Amino acid sequence: MIFLDEALLHVRGGRGGNGCVAFRREKFVPRGGPSGGDGGHGGSVVLVGDEGVNTLYHLRFRQLHAAERGKHGEGSNRTGRSAPDLVIPVPLGTVVRVAEDEAVLGEVLEHGEKLTVAEGGRGGRGNARFATSTNQAPRRCEPGFEGEEGHLRLELKLLADVGIVGLPNAGKSTLIRAISAARPKVADYPFTTLVPQLGVVSTGVDRQPFVVADLPGLIEGASEGAGLGFQFLRHVERCRVLLHLVDLSAEAEEGHSPVADMERIERELESFDPGLLERERIVVGSKLDAADAERGSELADAARQRDLPYLAVSSVTHAGLAELVARLADELDAAAAETPVTTGEELP
Repeated sequence: MIFLDEALLHVRGGRGGNGCVAFRREKFVPRGGPSGGDGGHGGSVVLVGDEGVNTLYHLRFRQLHAAERGKHGEGSNRTGRSAPDLVIPVPLGTVVRVAEDEAVLGEVLEHGEKLTVAEGGRGGRGNARFATSTNQAPRRCEPGFEGEEGHLRLELKLLADVGIVGLPNAGKSTLIRAISAARPKVADYPFTTLVPQLGVVSTGVDRQPFVVADLPGLIEGASEGAGLGFQFLRHVERCRVLLHLVDLSAEAEEGHSPVADMERIERELESFDPGLLERERIVVGSKLDAADAERGSELADAARQRDLPYLAVSSVTHAGLAELVARLADELDAAAAETPVTTGEELP
């Protein structure tokens, strides 16, 4: 399935049905009086969280999402049928904004959670509603009211516990293949991963599994739109723990030390959201099976200076992976005890 994490929607609530002008006409009931019923309410447009939906791709080819209008009122005081709501499934982690001013309407974070984005119009009143002691035969009614209408921008931020960040070819896809059942593409050229990949990591029978996100490689200037990173930096915002992966192999990019590589990613994270560097973060040296001892020592010293945990692993030989998974589980348990971080902005 094509991964799509943004969508523009035009939503319109259904118009209410018109009220009815009618009078009761029955044998042996003289001057029966007004009997026009009210119109039914229009349907609302409602977003519902669905854990079976992973992207916003299903919204790509339909711009207008309009709910049905309510039925008109009828005689004998019969109220028109109210229209059903138009329900749109969205993936968990969807942020809904007003397209014109980027104001946040709300978020959908749990399965089955509902967010009404366009209320349906109220049905008009029939003439029976206007009868008074001085006007016992009113001949007026109300038309149905229009529903709400607007343009929205939906933005998906993946709900992952751990986000793997690093330069292209740092070994992110190989790592997530080694610790989970996810199977992202792996190749010996940069930007192999073009869309975020999620994997579920098992931690044993006594602990809950956690979700790891493999995010496309960041490059210099990603926070300003360079490369693929800018599109996917938003997915880092919801991660409780960041796994900062740095290539230790002797074949790493010539002229770049592991410390310089780590600083490049730190600058992009800070430019996008300064709060990201305050998250729980683990520095991990990758490709231990082909590591350069001097690069490993430099990276360990840099992590120590930042007071960050440091581990070295090999996704090929699986060296250090068990320790890494256990350390991630410990960090997540510690983060869960504190105030959970879901997004970098406050909702109204």
